[in-house]
Amino acid sequence: MRILVASHSYIVDLNCEKLRVLANLEPGIEVTIVVPKRWKPGGVMKNMVEARFRMEGSFRVVPVSNFSQNNQGLLTFGADLIALMRDFRPDIIQVEQGAKSLAYAQMITLNRLLGLKAKNLFFTWWNLPYSLKFPVSQLEAYNLRHTDGVVVGNQDGAEVLRQRGYQKAMRVMPQLGVDEHLFRPQSQPRLAAQLGIKPSDFVVGFVGRFVEEKGLLTLMNALVNLKDRPWKWLLLGRGALKETLLDRAKQAGVLDRLIWVESVPHKEVFRYINLMNTLVLPSETTHQFKTLTSSGWKEQFGHVLIEAMACQVPVIGSDSGEIPNVIADAGLVFPEGDVAALNDRLTQLIDHPEHARELGQRGYQRAIAQYTNHALAKELLSFYRDLQLT
Repeated sequence: MRILVASHSYIVDLNCEKLRVLANLEPGIEVTIVVPKRWKPGGVMKNMVEARFRMEGSFRVVPVSNFSQNNQGLLTFGADLIALMRDFRPDIIQVEQGAKSLAYAQMITLNRLLGLKAKNLFFTWWNLPYSLKFPVSQLEAYNLRHTDGVVVGNQDGAEVLRQRGYQKAMRVMPQLGVDEHLFRPQSQPRLAAQLGIKPSDFVVGFVGRFVEEKGLLTLMNALVNLKDRPWKWLLLGRGALKETLLDRAKQAGVLDRLIWVESVPHKEVFRYINLMNTLVLPSETTHQFKTLTSSGWKEQFGHVLIEAMACQVPVIGSDSGEIPNVIADAGLVFPEGDVAALNDRLTQLIDHPEHARELGQRGYQRAIAQYTNHALAKELLSFYRDLQLT
C-alpha cells in the first residue's frame, strides 16, 4: 500500500512519528509525506521554516514548492507535486488541512487527471458549526463530494461533517500520538528539589496556554477554596493571563504556592508531568461559530491529557469538547466553569490517594492501548484497508 500524506504539520520531525511507525508496520507499506518547502508558523517572517528531505527505508518526507507560506486553507503546491504523484502512484491520498483546503482540492483533481484511482481522505480538528459563502462553499462541496473517508480529531467534528452533508466513512482519532518511551512514569527528585516541591505537597499541574478559555481562573478559584490543603500549582506555559493569575493568587494569599515554568522544550515536558499528583485541563467553551470569521472555541482534544495518562498521572478535565471522550472512565470530569465540582474532584484525589493511583493506572492502560503512535498507526491502517474494500 502506497500512502501519500500532505500537511505543513510534518515539517516538524517530532510530528512524523505516527506515520514513520505506519511505514514500518508490515512489508509492502510505503509512506511519503508532502510538506511545503517554506513555512512561517504564525506568519512571522523570522520564524520561516525551511523543510528538508528525509528518507528512512519506506518512509520519506518530501518538500514541495508551495504557494502561501502561512495560511493552511490557502496552501497549494507547485508543479513538482505532479511528477511526485505520477511517480509514486499512491493508493491513499490524505491531506491534513481540513475540508475547505485548496491543497486538498488540488490533490483530488490531480488524482483524477493522472488516473491514479487513489482513495481521497482529509483530516480535520474543526468541531464547531459554521456557515460558508461563495466561493468557499463551492470549494468545500467539491472536496466533500470527492472524499472517500475522513479522519476527524473529535466526536463533535464528526457531527459537524454530518451536518455539512458528508455521509461516507469516518474514523475519530487524533492527528498525533504520544511517545510512550518518553512519556512514562519516572521519578524526578532533583527537579522537585529545584522547584521547591516537597514529598508532602499535592502538586496540581497545568500545561498549555495561559488564556481564559483554558479555564485557569476556574482552577485558581477551586484551589483558593482548598487553602487548608497542602497543594502547590505547577504551571507550564505562557500567555496573557499570567498577570491576572498572579494578582488573584496574591489577593488570596496563595502566591507562594504557584510554580511557574516557561519555555520548556517538548522533549522535557515529561519531567514536569511526573512531578504532578494530578494534571487538570479545565477548558471552557466560548460561544459557537456561525461563520468562519466569528470568534469561538471548544477543546478539540487535549493532547496533554494523554501525555499525563502515559505517565500514570491521574487527570481531571472539564466537559468541554472532546475532553470527556479522551478521559472516559480513566480520570475525573466536571462541568466546565463549575468551581464547586472541580473542588470535589480535587478533594477526591487529595483525600483518597488509593483512588488516585487506580485512576493513574487506568489512564496509563488507556493511553497505551489507544493513543500511542503505534496504536494510532494500526488504527489508521485498518481504516485505509476498510476504504480499499469499498
